[in-house]
Amino acid sequence: MARRVAGACDVPRSRVLVAAKPTRWCDDPAGYPGTRRWLPTFWPATAALYAWPLTESAGVPSRESFKVDRLSLLGTEGHARAARWEAFHSTLHLTAAGRKFMALGALLLMLALGGLWWAMRPTAQPVYRLATVTPGTVSRSVTATGTVNPMLTIIIGSYVSGVISNMYCDYNTRVKKGELCAKIDPRPYQAALDQARGQLARDSAQLEGARVNLARYTELKDQDSIARQTYEDQVALVHQLEGSVQLDRATVETAAVNLGYTNIVSPVDGTVVARNITIGQTVAASFQTPTLFLIATDLTKMQVDTNVSESDIGAIKQGDPATFTVEAFSDRAFQGTVVQVRQAPQTVQNVVTYDVVVGASNELFLLKPGMTATVSIVTDRREGVLRIPNQALRFSPGGLRAAQPGPSQASSHASGNAQVWILRSGKPAALTIATGLADDTYTEVRAGELRAGDQVIIGEQRVAGGSQSRGFHFGF
Repeated sequence: MARRVAGACDVPRSRVLVAAKPTRWCDDPAGYPGTRRWLPTFWPATAALYAWPLTESAGVPSRESFKVDRLSLLGTEGHARAARWEAFHSTLHLTAAGRKFMALGALLLMLALGGLWWAMRPTAQPVYRLATVTPGTVSRSVTATGTVNPMLTIIIGSYVSGVISNMYCDYNTRVKKGELCAKIDPRPYQAALDQARGQLARDSAQLEGARVNLARYTELKDQDSIARQTYEDQVALVHQLEGSVQLDRATVETAAVNLGYTNIVSPVDGTVVARNITIGQTVAASFQTPTLFLIATDLTKMQVDTNVSESDIGAIKQGDPATFTVEAFSDRAFQGTVVQVRQAPQTVQNVVTYDVVVGASNELFLLKPGMTATVSIVTDRREGVLRIPNQALRFSPGGLRAAQPGPSQASSHASGNAQVWILRSGKPAALTIATGLADDTYTEVRAGELRAGDQVIIGEQRVAGGSQSRGFHFGF
């Protein structure tokens, strides 16, 4: 522990050269208020030689007087040692430019040491993931979503208005052609029919009387017993009544038809999939025919109305095979065939799609109307061709990936050429191949040096290596 040395704090506060860390402060006894001095942790006899003034000012002891005080403090031997330290420290008194140069040199030395450490640090050893080139099937498909519907759905409506008096069909009811499903109250239409029939009977009777009078007037006309005008009026009356009778017959027929429309019957064999009425409900058919029932003709044959984007519609044609799944049976793939590619576009929020109808069998009645289906339509398929995983075309040694293909890569892909990597003597080597059809998993190899059974690199993984260094190798 350092102790206070007489005269050590008598040094004025000016620029000093420090060679040891401070441990404590002492007050300045030379009459400088508030001035503090630090003393090093070395032996007290030499503490004063670490702090001595470099400049002189008025009232401040000079260097010579400081040496005298130091001589009286340290003795002859200590004074000689202090003189040697003073000569050494005077050589360390640098200018500002010298200090900057020294700091820059130290910084460069630190950077050089850091770079050497980075170059000498152990690097990771690459472990490549390989895939075998095999023959197989490559298929290109278009994926879209759609809705499962019956092949033919019949909408049963009502031609006449009235109150539903009876209902004979409900959901899932299997009906035959002509079977009665519901009945509208027939009394108003029965009354209209009776009225028309009465009018027909009255006009028919009048016609019969007019015809009898016409025959009598004809005999009197031949005898010149009546005026010709009277005969002609009777003939006109007979024709008028004949017209009224025909009109009455049409009215009777119309009333009979309307009465028949009060019976809601099924026009086809099928299954009721929707019912929109209840007993007592009033059906109004004034402006728009109301929908009472929906009947699917055959639920063993279903179709998927698929919305295909305009960018994919050009590759789809009638007869293309298709597979689809529904959420209810996500682990089961249903088979189908494109039966129709409709020309009418559907535009929703400036997105144009086309309806592609995919027909499918539903013998087990697993598919329900309205289900959402994810459809994959196969537009091209090649079997027994040499194929490689798509990852092999994207692999580049060292994990380097181009954000966008360069001109050479773009022209290579446009011409059907691609580059893959294989291992030769434990190191990756590039091969150029000609590619063909590609799907989401594999790409066809049309030409090149690859053969069935070869292994291509599809990825790499770096593992820590204990001995290999990067950049510099030393023999010691």
